Amino acid sequence: MNDYTDLTTLEQVDDFLTSHSLTLLFISRTGCSVCHGLFPQVQELLEDYPAVHMGHVNADHLEAIAGRFSIFTVPVILVFAGGKEYMREARIVQMDLFAEKLNKLYTAYLT
Repeated sequence: MNDYTDLTTLEQVDDFLTSHSLTLLFISRTGCSVCHGLFPQVQELLEDYPAVHMGHVNADHLEAIAGRFSIFTVPVILVFAGGKEYMREARIVQMDLFAEKLNKLYTAYLT
């Protein structure tokens, strides 16, 4: 499985986004069954994209994340390239469509 970094402060989130050129933030809550089902699928997908660094934020422990990124539900997947948000998926994520979009961004960004 793809490694990820647990982020617990907004400063850590900002540092994470600026220290890697391609990042994926997975935002979840502790009691969210959809989050727990989706997280390993995203980790498995990222095995094919080694340049994408994954960060995880538990919104129960960092409530300010909702305001920082205008999040109204979980799970949320945010993909950043060069520190700018390029993709956003929330709640029910179609993994095949997400993989297709990620592949396009990944290919375009690295070539």
